[in-house]
Amino acid sequence: MAAIPACKHPTTNPRFDPISELRCLNAAGSRSVRFQRRRVRSVLYGNGDITSSATGEAFVSVPEVPAVPMMLGSMPPKRPRKSVCLFYCEEMRELAEQVTLESDAIQLRSINWRTFEDGFPNLFIPNAHGIRGQHVAFLASLSSPKVLFEQFSIIYALPRLFISSFTVILPFFPTGTYERMEDEGDVPTAPILARFLSNIPLSRGGPTSLVIFDIHALQERFYFGDNVLPCFESGIPLLKNRLQELPDSDNISIAFPDEGSWKRFHQQLQHFPVIICTKVREGNQRFVRLKEGNPEGRHVVIVDDLVQSGSTLIECQKVLAARGAAKISAYVTHGIFPNGTWERFQYDNGVGPDKGLSYFWITDSCPITAAQVKDRPPFEVLSLARAIADAVQI
Repeated sequence: MAAIPACKHPTTNPRFDPISELRCLNAAGSRSVRFQRRRVRSVLYGNGDITSSATGEAFVSVPEVPAVPMMLGSMPPKRPRKSVCLFYCEEMRELAEQVTLESDAIQLRSINWRTFEDGFPNLFIPNAHGIRGQHVAFLASLSSPKVLFEQFSIIYALPRLFISSFTVILPFFPTGTYERMEDEGDVPTAPILARFLSNIPLSRGGPTSLVIFDIHALQERFYFGDNVLPCFESGIPLLKNRLQELPDSDNISIAFPDEGSWKRFHQQLQHFPVIICTKVREGNQRFVRLKEGNPEGRHVVIVDDLVQSGSTLIECQKVLAARGAAKISAYVTHGIFPNGTWERFQYDNGVGPDKGLSYFWITDSCPITAAQVKDRPPFEVLSLARAIADAVQI
């Protein structure tokens, strides 16, 4: 042990008066701790002893503690990954299986999706007691009104099973894509769906986390109430990774078909040359015009959040080709393509960029469409599995 001078002021009373302070330094002299003298008595029963010198100074004897070296550049330890039980609707089975391949911390759990004779859902969660105290997630697909009731029945039931936390992954928020509130009497459905999701019961861990990718109308993120914590993710990182793999990655320009898509995505793609198109209405017709940027000689990738009929993308493709684009590709996070409209898009295997696309990238947020276009050029499906596996760990 090393005896270290402990008092700021000498005293002849080794018990110290209760109102003055004591300063104790460790053996290395690198750190000091200030405390009231009335607390020094506790040192007598700990690791140190109080002594008095001939000059009247008080000393605190403390054991010498070896210094722990601090490695330069060392990083704090990573937070352990939580174990998650992942449930899914039947439409999302393939994506759910891919998610579990991305992380050993995610375990796949199934639901018995049955119906009664009258057509109403007859649902069952196997081993419901087994998920008590577990982190639980549900991978949903609200692609059709007919599946809303059965999936919301599960979404409302899971938090009541005494789980530690609950996350709903909704890759595609389906309402509000066609809606235009122009006349009195128009009924919006996007805030209604948001209200359904906002009333998910609380789990033991509190509000439900709601993960959505590239929501269509940016204002829809404010429709949700306080019982859910919306987490808005994007599929754009998947596109950026894919573009880096292309042989002409140094000749890529990004085109936005309108100002709305530019507002949504330009910050994530700001290191690419940008081309902005705009929609112009002439009478009852609407045309796409080039607003800024030069596509000449470039491999231009048209970027938007979703595609329905594809008319806007095709018009944008024609404008870019007429201005000299060498190759044209497209990316949307959500390939909806109602009534098989994906068949309108041809593959540029020599027909030229005015008639065909080199690539058309979509994600598997709409799994029915993703299955239809799989292995059909120019389509390529970029999976959200890795992004979802990371999101459930937030």
